[in-house]
Amino acid sequence: MTQADSRRRDTGSSRSSREGASMPESTTFTLVSQTGTGRVAGVASRGIEWAQRGWTVTKHIWKWLRETVTPVGWLCVAALVAWIPVGIFLRWPEFAVAGIIAAVLLLGAVPFLFGGRSYAVDFSLPDDRVVAGTEVTATVSITNTSPHVELPGRLEIPIGTGLTEIGIPLLRPGQSFVTDVAIPAHRRGVIPVGPLTTVRTDFVGVLRRELLWSDVRELFVHPQTVSVPSTATGLIRDLEGNPTLNLTDSDISFHAIRQYHPGDGQRHIHWKSTAKTGTLMVRQFEESRRSRMVLILGTRETEFAEDEEFEMAVSILGSLGARAIRDGRNLAVVASVELSALSSRSVRGIRDLSVRSGRKLLDALSLVERHEYSMPLEEICQLTAKAKHDMSLAVIICGSTVTARDLQRMRLQLPTDMSVLAVMCDPNAAPSFRSLVGLRVLTVAILDDIRGLMARYK
Repeated sequence: MTQADSRRRDTGSSRSSREGASMPESTTFTLVSQTGTGRVAGVASRGIEWAQRGWTVTKHIWKWLRETVTPVGWLCVAALVAWIPVGIFLRWPEFAVAGIIAAVLLLGAVPFLFGGRSYAVDFSLPDDRVVAGTEVTATVSITNTSPHVELPGRLEIPIGTGLTEIGIPLLRPGQSFVTDVAIPAHRRGVIPVGPLTTVRTDFVGVLRRELLWSDVRELFVHPQTVSVPSTATGLIRDLEGNPTLNLTDSDISFHAIRQYHPGDGQRHIHWKSTAKTGTLMVRQFEESRRSRMVLILGTRETEFAEDEEFEMAVSILGSLGARAIRDGRNLAVVASVELSALSSRSVRGIRDLSVRSGRKLLDALSLVERHEYSMPLEEICQLTAKAKHDMSLAVIICGSTVTARDLQRMRLQLPTDMSVLAVMCDPNAAPSFRSLVGLRVLTVAILDDIRGLMARYK
């Protein structure tokens, strides 16, 4: 091999190495088959792709038809499809004329669907919390924001289980239409308002197009309450706590001196007594309890003779609870959890209503309802005694069907050192105050009776 051949071989290898260094690490080669099987596979794949697109378009069209065509419209479509061929085939002009009328109605309803998307709808509620038995007025403002004239339409406002309709007149560009909507709040609860919907439809109601403008808003209807004087609440009025019969090793109220036991705190040793007796003596105290109040509401249907009694019970609870919150009292409000027919035999539970503020408590009371399978008051009292250990006063609020024997059984479920008051709602009875063994009972005929009766409970 000559020297020239060696140089050419080296030059070729170096060129190959440079070209290999510039090539990518991996290369993909695609081979398109030109055989009959390959062509069939390509046609099949394109056919599947077009079928999927057609199915998607068909779903959108069917969805639009379901949302737009009303039952009257479907009747017109059926008349157009069936009656015209039948009239022509059987030579019955009546059927053909009916089909033509249906076609005219369908075509004439199409222009009424145009527009309606250029509205600016504003719904204003002055307050989202009202008292039962009142009425709140909302304001609706509709403005045409397009440069074209908007045809007349309709605004639908769902209020609770009802529906309020407002006619929208013809609006020129930039013109606004303002109207008031009265929302009755006759009964305690939560009323959903909305969503506001603009409706475009023809005079016959063949086609209909809806457009949502706002979310659902909730209107809380609070129970009626009365102002209960703070001096008539029947609560323990103290600053550092009120002593009880329970003895403890560390508190404020001094009780006696006893002999020292291992584990007692050295800071409670009474050195004068120790010096006299020669034995370590320590102080003993009476346990102090703050004036904490618990309101217990019955929600079982059989505990109230009628709805009026239950509404009065909720109002009394709201009045006492709001007064206690304003006075800065430690408060707890309990009721039965909602149970079903299957779980009522095996599940037991109570729920705490929010007492962070009077407004939060009234919001929670707006949602309270009585149920057929709620726990009886006796079991609620039993669970309350286990869950609330530091209560000084319990108020049981019930209906007229609860007897004195039932109240005494409820009293046995609560601690013996706790003051217990029962408020019985009975519109057919005279207001009264009586004492039973271990508790006192107030009978309330109307809500205002609670003011004078609570003044007697001290």
